Amino acid sequence: MFLFHVYSHDKLIDINWLLFFVSQGYNRTVQCLAAFCEGNILLKVSLIFCLSILASCSSYEQFKNLSKDFEMPGKVFRSDFNETWQAVLVVMRDTDLESKNQEAGILKSRWIDNTLELNFSDSFGGADSVKSAKYKIIINVIKGYRGIREVTKVSVYKRQLVERDFLQGWREVVTDQIQENTILYRIERVLAIEKQLKKIEDLRAQEAEEEI
Repeated sequence: MFLFHVYSHDKLIDINWLLFFVSQGYNRTVQCLAAFCEGNILLKVSLIFCLSILASCSSYEQFKNLSKDFEMPGKVFRSDFNETWQAVLVVMRDTDLESKNQEAGILKSRWIDNTLELNFSDSFGGADSVKSAKYKIIINVIKGYRGIREVTKVSVYKRQLVERDFLQGWREVVTDQIQENTILYRIERVLAIEKQLKKIEDLRAQEAEEEI
């Protein structure tokens, strides 16, 4: 059995993840929040109260319908939390970051303009061009266990906003998940390289001990 628990001491939950949980259904969200807020009754009651408000809003149906065709890209790595977190930092080092919280396992980029890239890719599919487009990347690293071995799961969420005209304003759209999966692939490669380097170092250390 594979068990994950949230790696957080301050019990802060990001609104993007809360809304994503809401899109998965009310019962599932209550289960996730109950586990997240274990030991803190006041926080649990407050979050479930907020959840009830969200569930009654029309936006809940929007996220519920969106989740039918959307699954947040994620991957499980056979590495501990610290190794995976460092790999995430290596992959995202050239990205303008808004925040990085190792204790909570959450990294966020700033809003990045991608109007030209989006219009270029849409031109091949015949879609209408947009006036403006921007996105931000949110990466969540969670520590878990497979048996007695520590593993980590990395989830990548790309929030893409587009503005087609002044009247419609900014609207969130579903991405093709290419960038998200590319980030996961790069994290996997960084971890693989680090493991190979560690094996080489251990082998050299063993050979040095044998010579002595």
